[in-house]
Amino acid sequence: MKICFLISNINHSGGTERVTCILANQLIQLNYQVSIASLAGEGKPYFDFNEYIQIQYLYAQKPSFTKNFLGCVYKIRSFVYRENIDVLIDVDSILTVFSVPALIGMEIKHICWEHFNFEENLGVRFRNWGRQLAVRYCDQIITLTEKDKVLWQKGIKNIHAKINAISNPTPYENIESFPKFENKTALALGRLTYQKSFDLLLKAWVNVNEKYPDWKLQIIGSGEEENQLKTLCNTLGIEKVVEFIPVTQNVIQYYKDASVYCMSSRFEGLPMVLLEAQAFGLPIVSFDCNTGPSDLIVHNENGYLVDCFDIEKFAEEIIKVIELDEEKYRFMCESAKKKNKEYYCEKIIKKWIDVIGN
Repeated sequence: MKICFLISNINHSGGTERVTCILANQLIQLNYQVSIASLAGEGKPYFDFNEYIQIQYLYAQKPSFTKNFLGCVYKIRSFVYRENIDVLIDVDSILTVFSVPALIGMEIKHICWEHFNFEENLGVRFRNWGRQLAVRYCDQIITLTEKDKVLWQKGIKNIHAKINAISNPTPYENIESFPKFENKTALALGRLTYQKSFDLLLKAWVNVNEKYPDWKLQIIGSGEEENQLKTLCNTLGIEKVVEFIPVTQNVIQYYKDASVYCMSSRFEGLPMVLLEAQAFGLPIVSFDCNTGPSDLIVHNENGYLVDCFDIEKFAEEIIKVIELDEEKYRFMCESAKKKNKEYYCEKIIKKWIDVIGN
């Protein structure tokens, strides 16, 4: 069976691209033929794909949704026809705007894989249109959580597609190391954008710093708000205890050296960074945003959920982790690792095989 993932830009370094890489590599190992059709990009992808996975870039630069609409449709249709694709998986509902007309008259299984939650369109109206097309013309819609599946079912009428919830797999399994208090480090990863709300995390850290000035915060990521966040850091007077680290593929050591993980996002799908943090046994403090954190965090067991966007409470919960006794801290770390086992790749890939094969 030939499977193709249609993605906006496989060269990006986000969670969407990472989980696409994980799933594609797993399917190759199970003897599926896998290809990637990247709407934009050139060169080598950020993540390491199996050498037998064909990667085709349709445009060097991001095409315009309006000016290049017909061209995108034509290129997708040509690629699918030329490669004799059996299953096309759109990595983001917005891509169905192109793929639905591209597949007209073709006997191809069409799957829409949503990576955000239904209540967010990231300010792009085409994503709303894509979702409307997906429920009517796709065979399957895959959401990352059961909660988002319900949001789809309540938010759109006349749904013809089957909707299934399949979580992202964890990229790390059987990590032996355990977090330590000695490093006195809180960690946060993500693109420096409005969605990730690092401005709220910095404001919360002011309170943490007042009580525990020997603790530091590491933020790994790049994005359009980088200069703005660094300026805010200086304004808040915490520049000496906050370290901004550019995007890196070598994040393992940062996870190993951290004592707690913080996520301040305004919205998510199912955050890969939380799966990663739990793989390393890190207790998590996170805003209870839609969707994902409440699926992974059991409050007061493997972390703390905070009402959006209560900065004071967020700081309090970080401090609560810092003040845990050794026994309670160890319990939280073990609980995080136990929760992470639910997202091991072997369990997730079985669900995908059911969807692809039915």
